[in-house]
Amino acid sequence: MKNKKNRKYPVSVGGQALMEGILMRGPAGSYVSLRLPDGSIETYEKKIKPLKERFKPFGWPMIRGIAGFIESLVFGYRCLMESAEKTMPDIKDHQENESKIDRWLTDHFGEKMLSAIGLISGILGFALAFALFYWLPSFLFDTVNNAAGGVIDGKWRALAEGGVRVVIFVAYMFLVSKMKDVKRLFMYHGAEHKAIFCFENGEELTVEHIRKHKRFHPRCGTSFIFVMIIISILLSSILALLFPALTGIRPLWIFVKLCLAPLIIGLGYEFIRYAGRHNNILVKIFAAPGLWMQRITTAEPSDDIIEVAAEALKAALNGLKQPPPAAETEAPETVPPENIP
Repeated sequence: MKNKKNRKYPVSVGGQALMEGILMRGPAGSYVSLRLPDGSIETYEKKIKPLKERFKPFGWPMIRGIAGFIESLVFGYRCLMESAEKTMPDIKDHQENESKIDRWLTDHFGEKMLSAIGLISGILGFALAFALFYWLPSFLFDTVNNAAGGVIDGKWRALAEGGVRVVIFVAYMFLVSKMKDVKRLFMYHGAEHKAIFCFENGEELTVEHIRKHKRFHPRCGTSFIFVMIIISILLSSILALLFPALTGIRPLWIFVKLCLAPLIIGLGYEFIRYAGRHNNILVKIFAAPGLWMQRITTAEPSDDIIEVAAEALKAALNGLKQPPPAAETEAPETVPPENIP
């Protein structure tokens, strides 16, 4: 009998929590299941042609991580907005009671206006991420170090800024998790993980079977983010040791870290793929922070939420309810990481 540590699965499945729903990706494609305001479940396909199928280099190692990350962000954001429109009654009421000016803008600009709003949201999101995870840690290091008379050597700058980045991320996610709608979203996140574990253990996708599984999954997007933070700290520390002069000029140091971002994303993606196939000590060390963080980004789902997860995964599998015996199957290809609200 083969060791359980080497357990492998026949197909790749992954997902993302939505507003009152779940997006699942599997061998049959991408499917969304939503719990509508009337209590029914609507399941439908979301067609997307992966970037690596349009341009072969996007499927090469390292490059595929960057392409998949961007693709996942764009596609996931669209599905999230669509789920909110379909399941949030207050949004529909707002649309019905919109002003004449709003209605005129919608009628004349339609999808172009929505695309513009999406673009502006993306720019603001990037600006916030830059401020929180690049500028603020660097600013705090300089402020504290100057106040202490410059006693902290520049070679420790990357490690100190990495620690600040982790604190900011954890605090942000903790505060966000207290919001009513986000709490519900995190319950769907937990149901998504439970359903995937149920499938990977070769069990029928029923509420009873799914409920008993854990909600912490090593291939979650939360783990991916922590892997990127760890890799960022390691690479930045190496640069600080080799070229200490870089750390003395804040704008230059921030620019260098921004230039490292594509490399960090690529390495992080490759590690998540590796983690999906192995269960050694290295994988456990890198995955541990992300698994711990999932205690915040996931919540125990109710049966009605589990039911939605089951429907989404069944659709993504196209009727394939369980894999062949785990010890005899192949390892999955990790899907692009999930979006973290």
